[in-house]
Amino acid sequence: MSRAARPVTGGLLDAISGSVRTALEWRRSQVPLEAVARAAERRTPDGRRFRAALAREGGANVIAECKRRSPARGVLARIYEPAAIARGYERAGAAAVSVLTEPTFFDGALEHLVAVRTAVSLPLLRKDFVLDEYQIYEACAAGADAVLLIAAMLDDEALRHLARCAEGLGLAALVEVHSKRELDAAADAGADIIGVNSRDLRTLAVDLRVCDALVADAPPGAVMVAESGIRSRGDIDRLARAGYRAHLIGERLMAEPDPGAALAALLGRAPAAASGGPGGEC
Repeated sequence: MSRAARPVTGGLLDAISGSVRTALEWRRSQVPLEAVARAAERRTPDGRRFRAALAREGGANVIAECKRRSPARGVLARIYEPAAIARGYERAGAAAVSVLTEPTFFDGALEHLVAVRTAVSLPLLRKDFVLDEYQIYEACAAGADAVLLIAAMLDDEALRHLARCAEGLGLAALVEVHSKRELDAAADAGADIIGVNSRDLRTLAVDLRVCDALVADAPPGAVMVAESGIRSRGDIDRLARAGYRAHLIGERLMAEPDPGAALAALLGRAPAAASGGPGGEC
């Protein structure tokens, strides 16, 4: 297993890391890495298309998230149909879709990613807490075009190794940071898509000033993604002016009865364009 040697000090991340490791060991005991790797080799993910979608000029590039629950807000959608939600996002003009697959804290499942892959043509991000290459092969086999790597959970060697593993499979890596130290580690690992999470995953506190502070130190050529705390089109536009090319939005959309319509409103599109969420036709 890839090491996450950097201490993950702070309650929630420690708890998530332990849970992820336990679940990962069980899955590995059921399906060996070699079998998952063979399944991944039968797919051709398009990490370049994921990156290109986030770097588009002339509009707001939103990675819209399918997420049933969060530690910060609890259950967001009592009726949760990821494929229907993703179709609503696609109609609303999302650049890409993020699918939470972590089960214990977010009620996610890898099957949700599989379902979304069959429902939409948009590039897909597997949103999880990746500690091992096994999870990257899983993501590829299940239909992802990109994986999330959280710098706070990985030492520098593991971050580089997992980023190379993703690249070798044709997946993009969105490397998430919350501090200058983590941003430097992402740059050293060769990350060309970097997400700045304004939510401290140790405390769950949100501060958009983190995004403001770190974007100035972005490595040349990197596509910068603002994550968490985005509530309005004004937030999107302000962050875009600061240098963010894309925005990952989850709770703001999932807290609404029709997440697709909520995205359409943020993007200034007609709500009807997004019908087909949990309560619409699909």
